[in-house]
Amino acid sequence: MSKLKIFITISFISILQAPLMAQSYSSETIKSLAKSFVEKNIETPKHGKVVITPADIDPRIEIKPCKIPLSLNIPENNSSRNVNVKISCEDSTSWVLFLPVRVETQIPVLIANQSISKGSLLDNTNIELTYIDQFELRGEAIKDINEIIGAKAKRTLTKGRPISPRSFCVVCKGDNVDIIAKSAVFMIQTEGVALKDANIGEQIRVKNNRSGRTVTGTVSDDHKVIIN
Repeated sequence: MSKLKIFITISFISILQAPLMAQSYSSETIKSLAKSFVEKNIETPKHGKVVITPADIDPRIEIKPCKIPLSLNIPENNSSRNVNVKISCEDSTSWVLFLPVRVETQIPVLIANQSISKGSLLDNTNIELTYIDQFELRGEAIKDINEIIGAKAKRTLTKGRPISPRSFCVVCKGDNVDIIAKSAVFMIQTEGVALKDANIGEQIRVKNNRSGRTVTGTVSDDHKVIIN
């Protein structure tokens, strides 16, 4: 029995003293580790998504095996679009590799999926939602399709270009509109004509067809003009 205990003890010590097997890493494995690390350490926009693209590793670089798990971190002084991920092996034959990683933040925008002529109605057949790099966006864009369905193009819209509030009008100058005057206790509805272009939530001057008076109201989401 005592000999068995001695044998087990010696065997256990031998295992502890045995050299650790070094883990080999391919270039693609290193890129995958860097991508996963960046994904876990950056903030994703509320209504957008992030596309992470590690750079290719020069095939002339020799990635030596490592006896312990690799260490990854992002040093300071990195831009929001590009980061250098520090990948290091900290065993007895240590090495360090810096891998550039491109971080592209994409946001949802509505675009014309075909060339749209001036005066055409915008609907599900000629507009669609897509994602683009936020740094490529110039000016304000629309992401809610409900804000634009039934609107008219104020100028020719190029295929693939984001649609801005200035490129369409929900109520356009000369359009017939319903004017609704309301309070907590009553509501009056009449017809009028728009005297300018406006979109949902914007104020607009309209002429009352019955009285001939010009009033100012707000365009509602059902394309009516509300006067409170």
